[in-house]
Amino acid sequence: MRTIIEPFRIKVVEPLRMTTREERRRLIREAHYNLFNLHADDVLIDLLTDSGTSAMSSAQWSAIMRGDESYAGSPSYYRFEAAVRALMPFRHIIPTHQGRAAEKILFSIVGGPGRIIPSNTHFDTTRANIEATGAEAVDLVVPEGRDPESRHPFKGNIDLDRLEALLRTKRDRVPLVMLTITNNAGGGQPVSMENIRATHELCRKYGVPLFFDACRFAENAYFIKLREPGYAERSVRDIVREMFSYADGMTMSAKKDAFANIGGWLALNDDHWAQEARNLLILTEGFPTYGGLAGRDLEAIAVGLEEVIHEDYLQYRFASVQYLGRALERMGVPLMQPVGGHAVYVNAGKLLPHIPPLQYPGQTLAVALYEIGGIRSCEIGSVMFGRRADGSEQPAPLELVRLAIPRRVYTQSHFDYVIECFELLLQEKDRLPGYRIVWEPPRLRHFTARFEPIA
Repeated sequence: MRTIIEPFRIKVVEPLRMTTREERRRLIREAHYNLFNLHADDVLIDLLTDSGTSAMSSAQWSAIMRGDESYAGSPSYYRFEAAVRALMPFRHIIPTHQGRAAEKILFSIVGGPGRIIPSNTHFDTTRANIEATGAEAVDLVVPEGRDPESRHPFKGNIDLDRLEALLRTKRDRVPLVMLTITNNAGGGQPVSMENIRATHELCRKYGVPLFFDACRFAENAYFIKLREPGYAERSVRDIVREMFSYADGMTMSAKKDAFANIGGWLALNDDHWAQEARNLLILTEGFPTYGGLAGRDLEAIAVGLEEVIHEDYLQYRFASVQYLGRALERMGVPLMQPVGGHAVYVNAGKLLPHIPPLQYPGQTLAVALYEIGGIRSCEIGSVMFGRRADGSEQPAPLELVRLAIPRRVYTQSHFDYVIECFELLLQEKDRLPGYRIVWEPPRLRHFTARFEPIA
């Protein structure tokens, strides 16, 4: 069949509050033109993030009722551990309240001044947690990953030549290598199995552990199934297990590819690092069998990990994102190509060439989308990545706006509405102003910075 329907029925609905454009102009002004500051009930279509915003299934809600809240040794933890290990067979699985907590613990152990953590592209909290220890976060994505118009099927790949050059000259400063799968900051682009395997072999050559930032592991596996020779007949479960067979550890936000509203974990094979991690976990998160989560959260994650590798779900997921991406592309909206698995990334720098990078074209586009249609999106450009660790500011490599699609939440008519809003935006784009930052915190400024339009 040509029509790919949602592989679920809707049995609970949440009302949306309709607003006028005049109301939205006032609301975004009162939020200092930062979409993170908006009240969620003032947002009509929320594409800010796919993190923690998914709809849980009836099986997950049922599992929540089974949650055991014992402080230590909860059976809910052991069900969670078994579900993780069925896909990711690491020796130590340490729950945390979300992915950035796993990053904080890991880099508190392996980071520090003089250390270098290479990756294809670090996302915002990963970079911040590395830099908070005094270490340096280095991005080594392949050249195609920096070209928004390239249609290379695996633009999330790490550049193996640059990685080997770094390991050859600075091996003693590199405690581990990270791969982000899929590569979120680079447009949600996947990493091929060939690249994962080659990175593993390179790390073995230099005696360096390989870790995954694996928030969207199932989507990455489905890309491999669709695009990489030799994998079309393999199940997603088998592809996932092969991916993780090449890793020594991982950080995970269960708020993405586990359909959970909260949660994450750190998994690794090194016994010494695991002991240090559990010690830090007790200080900051909780006992190792709950790690900052309620038992009911652990149960929801365990079920979500089984559901996310169902191929009818993944087919629908990709079809939804592609539907929005193809429609925007047809009307001339420049996108990061090819469209990723969890989001459509608009090339705001190309769409708004009259706005210089340090007047934040991505922020301009995000504000305009909210004013026009109540759509909340996320700038991934010079606001998020322009401020450097030494305090200087430089344009980011890409000026993007991410339209992140929550899992199992919106229907085709919601996407049709988003498409209509872009039609209006194209009529007004040449009149849109740039923005300046009038206040910002020392780190992760995009969450709380205040802006004003430049007249």
